[in-house]
Formats: sequence, structure tokens, C-alpha cells
Amino acid sequence: MPLVLHMHGVSRTFDSPGGPVSILKDVSLKVLSGSAIAIRGPSGCGKSTLLYLAGTLDQPTSGLIEILGENPWRMSSSRLASFRNQHIGFIFQDHQLLPQCSVLENVLLPTLAGFDSEANIRARAEALLDRVGLAHRLHQRPGKLSGGERQRVAVCRALLHKPSLLLADEPTGNLDPQTAEEIGTLLLEMAAEHDTALLCVTHSNELAERFLHSVSLAQGRLMFDDAVLAKQQ
Repeated sequence: MPLVLHMHGVSRTFDSPGGPVSILKDVSLKVLSGSAIAIRGPSGCGKSTLLYLAGTLDQPTSGLIEILGENPWRMSSSRLASFRNQHIGFIFQDHQLLPQCSVLENVLLPTLAGFDSEANIRARAEALLDRVGLAHRLHQRPGKLSGGERQRVAVCRALLHKPSLLLADEPTGNLDPQTAEEIGTLLLEMAAEHDTALLCVTHSNELAERFLHSVSLAQGRLMFDDAVLAKQQ
């Protein structure tokens, strides 16, 4: 399987009044196409920082990050924006839908960046919403939807451009147990259907245990929980 994400010796340090604070320390991780990996750990351990680095929303203090064999930090800002829009999908704990836009318009938001070249993108958006059971909600505003429905819209938006890498940051954190289970199932199914590499950070053991592979983050370092994934590194 092709290598989608390669993080090698990545560290991230932030300045603070008391001096530098090291959040991630020498993190290395390979994520292959079609794989699903959960990163678990308590709140504040650096899981979101790792995800933002993987998604090129933040730059490492040291170490190497490659996505589809390319170093994003060697790209111009405009090329990086285009690359991110085409190859990386994001799902956040807070769905981040625009309240003034309809469900369909929210799914189509990635096309507003001006990098879209797919003629039938609207048809794809409608097909994704139909797949998650929201075909009858296309023209409603997010305020009319339940929390689970809003997160389904966020999943569709993240998959609109058929990304190679799907990043989910506590995607079930704001949901009740039953809805969280439903969203977890949907996320894994949709990633598998699209052969997308899925990297999901969560403090939920219930969600993490549903992934084929998982790693733990503690004191800024990754620990591999299964031998199969460890051999791929």
C-alpha cells in the first residue's frame, strides 16, 4: 500500500513565559493508504498538535513530514493551500459548519477556495449526503439538525475531494454514547469505501478500540499498542 503520511523525528516546542514547552518529542509515524489508526491519550497530551502537524496547519520545530512523498514546507503558500485542499480532509470535534449556509452549501465549502476542477462536484456532494442519510436535508440550515446529523455533514465535507488523508480530531467528543457509536461506524466505513488513510485522535477508549491499529501519546512520545503497526514504522 502507498505511503500517505510519513512523520520522522518530529518535535514541536512552544514558547511560554517560563521558557520553551516541549509538546511532541521525536515522533515518528507512517500511515499507509487505506489504513485506520487511532491516537489515544488524555486531554492536553498533544494529540491535536500532532494532527495539526499532519494536516499542515502547523509546522514542526524539528523533524521531517512528508505527505504523498512531498515535503509541504518546501511549497509556496498558494501551492500548499491547494495541496491541502485536494489531499487532506479534516473533521473536528466541533463540526464547524457555517450556520447561515445550507447543508449542501456547507459540504461544498472546500470548492470556494478556487482549487476545484471536478465538473460534477455538486452531484458528488449530494451523493455523499445521500450515503449518510441526509438527502432530505440538503437545503436546511445546521441549526435544524441534531448533533449527529451535523457531524455527518462534516464527514461529507471532509470527503468531498476524495482526500488521501482524513484527519479526525475528537469526532465523537460532543456526542451522546449512541450517536458517538453511529458516527464512529460511519467514519470507519466511509474511509474504507474511499480507500482513505484515516488518522483519528480521541480520548475515548470505546472509539479507539474499533480501529484496526492504535497508538498512545504520553509525555510527548508515541507508543505503539500493536506489533503489526510497529513493524510498519
